[in-house]
Amino acid sequence: MTGQKVLLLGAGGQVGTELRRSFSGAPELLACGRQQADLSRPEKLRDLVREFRPDVILNAAAYTAVDRAESEPDLAMMVNAAAPGVLAEEAARLGALLVHYSTDYVFDGTKSGPWLESDATGPLNVYGRSKLAGEEAIQRVGGRYFIFRTSWVYGPHGSNFLLTMLRLGRERPQLRIVDDQTGAPTSSIEISRATLAALKRASDAPSGIYHMSCGGWTSWYGFACAIFRQAGTSAELLPIPSEQYPTPARRPRNSVLSNEKLRAVFGVELAGWEEALQEVFPRL
Repeated sequence: MTGQKVLLLGAGGQVGTELRRSFSGAPELLACGRQQADLSRPEKLRDLVREFRPDVILNAAAYTAVDRAESEPDLAMMVNAAAPGVLAEEAARLGALLVHYSTDYVFDGTKSGPWLESDATGPLNVYGRSKLAGEEAIQRVGGRYFIFRTSWVYGPHGSNFLLTMLRLGRERPQLRIVDDQTGAPTSSIEISRATLAALKRASDAPSGIYHMSCGGWTSWYGFACAIFRQAGTSAELLPIPSEQYPTPARRPRNSVLSNEKLRAVFGVELAGWEEALQEVFPRL
């Protein structure tokens, strides 16, 4: 990152918090939370980018309330689709690199093996459609960009499955957890590390979509079991099918992403999900 100005959006979120730490060595880092950069008002972002004139834009801001998005589709589309399009336009005008984070939820979950970047998309919910629209907006603009799709994001900050399980494990003697949706829990710590490592080797990498998730896979039930083992929580966990835990937004059954392209192009590989989980606990 020698000599580069970095603009970080979503600096108060779980991924943004770790990116702020990883990119603290940049010559100039402008880390903006929602108050300084509100993605629900995309046109306001133009002034911010034009004034700061970054070499790299890290967009870790997003509308991530999957179930609430079903009743707030316009807001989800504004934040996850319109705003990335504006950022792509301004990055292209400056000749800057745009780094944007997307999701496994752009897929319908019907594939039996890990999803490739080249596989056909088919989101099942508003959140997934809004994130896919953001990817497409960036690609239409062109310029220099990396879209990193990740999955089941959690970490020591923000609102996520890990922190929810730890809270519920203290409050309830028994929890029922879905066991027929599979994916790779991916820590915000690993995402930020991998992003920094990729950008250090980015000069020859082509613009495009890259999957960036931890290695291996499990179910939400398996993830919860691992969390409780690590925390020493005594609450009982019961595996259930998705049908017994209805939610406003449908979820894909298989969210496992293949990271081969990331490894081949950047030489970057994230830790296995269980190893990454162990590393998060000392930060809690």
